[in-house]
Amino acid sequence: MERTANQLKLLLFTALLGASAGAVIWCFLKGVSLCSSFIWETIPATFSLRFLPVLICGLGGLIVGFIHKRYGNYPEELDLVMEKIRKDKYYSYKHILPLLICAFIPLCCLSSVGPEAGLTGIIAALCYWVADNVSFAQNHTAEVSRIGEVITLGQIFHSPLFGIFAVEEGDDEAQLPVMSRGYKLLYYALSTTVSFLVVEGLNAIFGAALSGFPSFEDIHRELSDIVLLLLYIPVGMLIYVVFEHIERFTKTVGAHIPVILRETICGFVIGGGVLFFPMAMSSGEEQMGELIDTFTEYSPLFLMGICILKLLMTAFCINFGMKGGHFFPLIFACTCMGFALVRIIYSDPSGHAAFAAAAVTATVLGAQLKKPIAASLLLLLCFPVKRLLIIFLCAAAGSKAKETLNV
Repeated sequence: MERTANQLKLLLFTALLGASAGAVIWCFLKGVSLCSSFIWETIPATFSLRFLPVLICGLGGLIVGFIHKRYGNYPEELDLVMEKIRKDKYYSYKHILPLLICAFIPLCCLSSVGPEAGLTGIIAALCYWVADNVSFAQNHTAEVSRIGEVITLGQIFHSPLFGIFAVEEGDDEAQLPVMSRGYKLLYYALSTTVSFLVVEGLNAIFGAALSGFPSFEDIHRELSDIVLLLLYIPVGMLIYVVFEHIERFTKTVGAHIPVILRETICGFVIGGGVLFFPMAMSSGEEQMGELIDTFTEYSPLFLMGICILKLLMTAFCINFGMKGGHFFPLIFACTCMGFALVRIIYSDPSGHAAFAAAAVTATVLGAQLKKPIAASLLLLLCFPVKRLLIIFLCAAAGSKAKETLNV
């Protein structure tokens, strides 16, 4: 009887946790949307200075630099947040406000990053605050942190299954020792469902917090597309290798530049990018929506150039202080490369572009995540579920190639 009562309490607590996490995520993204609208629509309408973006982003970088100098290099990357939760069984909430500000400013300044790193850190910190301060949660710390991860990743990428598999796939040590897999999945499903209901309710009342990535209506597949996987998969691996080398280079260079100066330089560069290369800035949702409809108007060389520039800007922003996640920018960059390839190969590329984009992107994310199922589910954000098998094969190929090449 007591065990049943405890399980019911945990179910109720899980639902409340899902609702709270969903509300926090929605408020954060809505705040980013409103602030971005003010910065990039209201202010330019009042002050018609040509180099205003450079000044705004430079100021944003300066503020982030001062916070980094005082409190630490927030937000931490998604992999690091999840590693701390697994190894340390804890994520500090001591500097939650600096973490919040440093996750918020880069997104408002159109840094070439996504929101997942900052939001995962924020939700993880709040979960451990709950675990430390709510008596019932103190006995369920592991469950609380794991559920927080699942909710955050599922919400950001509009894919509950991605949240579950990103946390669980291929990580036996992550299994909660006190909970069977059936109960664990039940709690994941309940918390995620409640969080989605809360977010949808807030969207209906106050308007959507984040438009999200556009999705391809369908992916037409012909024999030539299947054969061209022999090209798309190696190109995807090449993109991954290039990104890894750019990441290492920018991290090395950034580590030798004093804090504050480094972030301020990053802000000025972002402002310059907003002025001269707007397609390569921000996380990529809006640009990808435009590109799906207009990519045939651009040359293959231009699309390849945007892909490389996006990789450069993403690594630069992350390692020079205007930080965030890399999944959204990588999806956009890989889509550009897929479009470029079909522009070269086909006289009428429109029916083949989505397949090429899916194959290249899946290969890169498979290598990046090292979790083919999670990578495949993530790409349901953009591509139809009936092409999941092809996406999974490319993701698995990317993951295996990374393991073989030891990149």
